[in-house]
Amino acid sequence: MTRLFNKIGLVARHGKPHIIESLLKLAAHLSGRGFHILLDRESCASSPIAHYPLADRDDLGKLADLVIVLGGDGTMLSVARVLAPYRVPMVGINQGRLGFMTDISLHEMLDAVDGILDGQFVPEERILLHASVIREDAEVVSALALNDVVISRGSLGSMIEFEVFVDNQFVYSQRSDGLIISTPTGSTAYSLASGGPILHPTLQAFALVPICPQSLSNRPIAVSNNCEVEFMLTRGLDTKVHFDGQSHCDLMEMDRVIIRSYRNTLKILHPVGYNYYDMLRHKLHWGERLL
Repeated sequence: MTRLFNKIGLVARHGKPHIIESLLKLAAHLSGRGFHILLDRESCASSPIAHYPLADRDDLGKLADLVIVLGGDGTMLSVARVLAPYRVPMVGINQGRLGFMTDISLHEMLDAVDGILDGQFVPEERILLHASVIREDAEVVSALALNDVVISRGSLGSMIEFEVFVDNQFVYSQRSDGLIISTPTGSTAYSLASGGPILHPTLQAFALVPICPQSLSNRPIAVSNNCEVEFMLTRGLDTKVHFDGQSHCDLMEMDRVIIRSYRNTLKILHPVGYNYYDMLRHKLHWGERLL
């Protein structure tokens, strides 16, 4: 039988010895099945490993057919952004605390991964954001985000003022602590904590969620991911734009942040039987069905 995947990249959350043990267990298992294994160099920085070839994380998309991530959602986010240009699918093994994206538990890791590698999986396409910071008509920063792009006030404490446009149409001006532009994947992250809606991962939409707006009439809205969202900072010192909470850029007054859907989606492979609503009910402690 022809294999769907031959070269498997393995990434683990850095600095966690027990996760490295799980990584090596998985690597040995897959190697025993005849798969070519590539270990992420950053994951193994504190635990040198001589048995398997190492690859820089930025190169995994060029070298691997599939990447398996052991960690939490933060690790998934960092890997997703480097894989997105190459359309390489991902699998998440939950070693974190909450794990909305990493849906395979450690105790079922080997059986679940075997099933996926044998073609038994549920594929899911996730949209990403591409953000550009424009200053005096020149792009100064561009970045990808799988969860969200967040513009927020800094440490000085005062609210910021800004205007929002969708497809060049004025939507509103606002005075608040900031704004979250969230994908469906990110709708269970900072957006949810700020009162935003939960969006099913397959929805082709963004949510615009104000952070502590001065006016209570400013509510979250959802727009098509075919739209272009523009944020313009009109007043605010020490304002920053954050990409998935893992990198940021300082903003100056009259800077614009242009957010569009990225050209590629990210493919996540779930084990057979995966159910998004089961995951939500478990993670958010919703009530079980009454029989």
